[in-house]
Amino acid sequence: MIASDLRSGVERLGDMIAEAKRIVPFTGAGISTECGIPDFRSPGGIWTRNRPIPFDEFVASQEARDESWRRRFAMEEVFAAARPGRGHRALASLYRAGKVPAIITQNIDNLHQASGVASDHVIELHGNTTYARCIGCRQAYPLNWVKRRFDEEGAAPNCTVCDEPVKTATISFGQTMPEDEMQRATALSQACDLFIAIGSSLVVWPAAGFPMMAKESGARLVIVNREPTEQDDIADLVIRHDIGETLGPFVGN
Repeated sequence: MIASDLRSGVERLGDMIAEAKRIVPFTGAGISTECGIPDFRSPGGIWTRNRPIPFDEFVASQEARDESWRRRFAMEEVFAAARPGRGHRALASLYRAGKVPAIITQNIDNLHQASGVASDHVIELHGNTTYARCIGCRQAYPLNWVKRRFDEEGAAPNCTVCDEPVKTATISFGQTMPEDEMQRATALSQACDLFIAIGSSLVVWPAAGFPMMAKESGARLVIVNREPTEQDDIADLVIRHDIGETLGPFVGN
């Protein structure tokens, strides 16, 4: 059912939240746009201006690694200034109330953690851009260490432990999805009674399969997204309105 207007959609969502015992939110870029973080895929998004750098290209080319880090440093002010929006705060309220065991996210901005959700309960399918990791031994590095080395050496640094390249702790195109996170997301999707997809275009697989998995396992499915998705027809409720306005009434509940 597509909500005819924002008010009726919020009321119906409120009823479904009240009736649910185990809610699993699944979030995409749309929940963070009001926080000042631009979408990647939408018209005018980052990827319309800069071609994504695939993982194999990052590994093979020092030039690609340098460009990847230049882009990340250029975005640092945006990521550093971002604060959780109404959507993040609403989900954190449901988490504190014991309704939400964990959040599955495609986002890399760390805003769910900043809203008060424990890091162990944020399942990051595409990683996290607020720190770096060696692609070999998985040694973690703070971004300021990478920036300092980059400025001193004029090139993206390698790991001090195993000498493999260091990249943001995100999942690039062509990089293997994190096995543990995928397993946890699968288990949560199959065990919830309400699955809420928020701000995701639901076109990036395999992540886009989780709403369908939840529905097939007996959960109600809600999709909150300004634009239509390919899974709207299987949803119990579709709200095509601003995410902050839709979830704002649930902040602090």
